[in-house]
Amino acid sequence: MDVEVIIQEIGEFGRFQLQNYILVCLPVFYAAANSLTYVFTSRSTKYRCLVPECESANNTKYSKDWVKDILPGSISDSSVFVPDECLKYKFIANTSDSSLENETCQAHWFDHEKVRCYEWVFDGAETAIVNDWPDELACKENKWKLALVGSVHYAGIIVGTALFGFLADHYGRKKMFIVSIILMSITGFGHGLASTYIWFLFYGFLNAIATAGVYPLAFVLGVEMVGKNKREMAGVVLNYFYSIGEALVGIIAWIDGDWRNLQYWVSIPPILFIFYYWIIPESIRWLIANEAYSKAFEIVKKASKENNRELSGKLLEQFEEKCFKKENPEPNADDERHKSIELATYGKFLRSKILMIRSLCLCFIWGTNAFVFYGLSLNSINLSGNIFLNFVLGCLIEIPGNTISWITMNKFGRRRSLAASLLICGICCISGGFVDTNSAWIQMCLFLLGKMAITTSFTIIFVYTAEMMPTTVRGGCLGTFSTMSRFASLVAPFIPLLKSIYSFLPLVVFGLFAFISGFLSFLLPETLGSKLPDTIAEAENIESRENISNTSDITRL
Repeated sequence: MDVEVIIQEIGEFGRFQLQNYILVCLPVFYAAANSLTYVFTSRSTKYRCLVPECESANNTKYSKDWVKDILPGSISDSSVFVPDECLKYKFIANTSDSSLENETCQAHWFDHEKVRCYEWVFDGAETAIVNDWPDELACKENKWKLALVGSVHYAGIIVGTALFGFLADHYGRKKMFIVSIILMSITGFGHGLASTYIWFLFYGFLNAIATAGVYPLAFVLGVEMVGKNKREMAGVVLNYFYSIGEALVGIIAWIDGDWRNLQYWVSIPPILFIFYYWIIPESIRWLIANEAYSKAFEIVKKASKENNRELSGKLLEQFEEKCFKKENPEPNADDERHKSIELATYGKFLRSKILMIRSLCLCFIWGTNAFVFYGLSLNSINLSGNIFLNFVLGCLIEIPGNTISWITMNKFGRRRSLAASLLICGICCISGGFVDTNSAWIQMCLFLLGKMAITTSFTIIFVYTAEMMPTTVRGGCLGTFSTMSRFASLVAPFIPLLKSIYSFLPLVVFGLFAFISGFLSFLLPETLGSKLPDTIAEAENIESRENISNTSDITRL
C-alpha cells in the first residue's frame, strides 16, 4: 500500500495532524531541558580558600576586604581581583581568637609561600555539584571530573539513541516514545536526589539514555504523520520547542541558583505525559510496514473524519482486502514471519553499496553537527559577560537558525542548504578563534552566527536523513546516526582544554570539522519534492524533481 496516497486522501496536515503534532512536540520541550542541565550543574562556581586565622567557616562570605592582601590570585580582564581557588599564603604569626570576632586580618601574618588548602568558601549566589562535594571536585586536578559529567551524559545518549531507535522499529514509535519520556522524568528526579558524585554520574547516565529517545521518536512520529509537502515544517517547528526548552535551563538557573532545584523543575512535570498512551496514535506508516492493517485503518478513518475528508472506494477496498488476509493484526507479537521480513530488510540495507556509502557520509556529518553544536553550547558560559544571558541567547539563536533551514530547504534544496550552513559555521568558528578577547561584541556576534549556522545544519540533517532512508529501517537509521554523532559529543566537553596549548585551537578544531562536512554534503542526493521511500529499492533510486531537471558535475550517490 502506498502510504503517500493515504496521507493525501486524509489530508497532508489537517486538524488531526495538528492536534497530535502539538502533543508530540510538548515532551521535546522537557527533553531539551534535561539534555543541557549538566552545563550548570557541573560547572565550576566561584570559590576560594578558607583562612581559618581570619574567618569562621560557619560565618563568612566569599568577598572580604582583606582577600586581595591575604590570598594569591590574579586580576581579571575587568580589573577585578580573583583569588586562587586552592592556594593560600602560609600563616606565620601567632594571633588570638579576637581576630575572628573583629573580622580582622593582617598581611604581615602570612608568608608569601603558597600552600594547598582543603577548606573553601563559596559564593552563595549559585550552587553546583562542586559546592556539595568539594573534596572530590574542587581545584585544577579535579576539573576533569566536572568535564566527565558531560562525557557520561553523551555516553548515555549513545546507548539511548541506538536502543530506542531499534526498539521503535520493532515495538512501535508510540510505545517507545512514552517509555522514554517516563524514564526521563524518573531518572531526572533521581539525578537531583543524588547524595554522592558517583550516584550523580549514575543517574545522569540513566537520564541521558531516556532523554535520547524523546527527540528522535518525536521527530519520526511528526514526519511520518504528515505529507511530503509538510515534512520540512514538521521537522523545523519541533526544533522551536527544543530551543525554548534549552533556554529554559538558563532562565531557571539564573532565577534559582540551586542545581538540585533546576533538576526538579525540568524532570517532574514530564511524568504527566504517561496519559499519552490513551491520547496519541501510532504511526500509520509503521503499522502498515508491519502489516497491522486493522489498526492502521482505524487511525485512517479517524483522521479522515477529523479532517473532513472522504476516503476513496479504492482505498477502502485495499484496506478491506488487507485486513481480511491478515488474521492476526497485532504487529510483532511472536510473529516469526515478521521477524524474518525485518531481518531480510536490514540485510538488504547492509548489502546495498549505495546506501552504505551514503550512510558513511551521513555518520560523519551527524558527528560534526553534534560535536560543534554542543561544543558551542558549552563554550557559551566561557564568553565575556553574564553567563546565563549568553547561554539563553545561544539557545534562542537556534530559532532563527531553524527558520532559515525551513526557508532554504524549500528554496535551494536540502543538499545545498546543508553544505552552505556548515561552511558558514566553519568560517565563524575559525574567525572567532583569532578575535582579540577585548573585542567582546565581535566574539559574541561570531559565536551567535556560528551557532545559528550549525543549528540550521542540524535541523536539515534530520529531515534530509529521514527522506533518504526507507520506512522499514528509518527509526533504526536515525537512531544509529544519532548514536554515531554522540561519540563525537563525548569529546566536546574536553575540547576547551586545548586552549592551554593555543587559545585559538578549540574554535579552529570546530571550524575544520564543519568545513570537511560541508564539502561531503555535496556527495549526497537531493531529496526536495521526492516521495518518502518505503523500501530499500526506493531509497537507492531516490531522485527529486530538481535532480531530474538539472545536472551536476559532482558525483551523486
